[in-house]
Amino acid sequence: MTKTVAYHWHVRKIMNEHGMQSTTDLVPLLAERGVVMTSTQVYRIVTGQPERLNMAFLAALCDIFDVTPNDLIEPYVATNSRRGRKTGTTGAATPPKTGSKNRPRRATIRGAEES
Repeated sequence: MTKTVAYHWHVRKIMNEHGMQSTTDLVPLLAERGVVMTSTQVYRIVTGQPERLNMAFLAALCDIFDVTPNDLIEPYVATNSRRGRKTGTTGAATPPKTGSKNRPRRATIRGAEES
């Protein structure tokens, strides 16, 4: 079993708490703080879960909403099991289905003269 660190990105929730419904409302507020981004870039960061984050952008968000990075990013540990293929050595075996109804028919290959 391996541990994977993941996070919840709460920018959309924080925006809603501050009465902001549109990501384009952030563009001029970010520009006032020296972070110039297009509305498309802001939309992708806010609505998605960014893998990389510019520290100036994070600091600007903290200043705009008067929050800390802990309010925006909630890390957690997700566990992933690394199971291999089942070998059938444990547990009860399932009996094979009987009858030819669910079984495929064997293909017969014929030459052109046999059709």
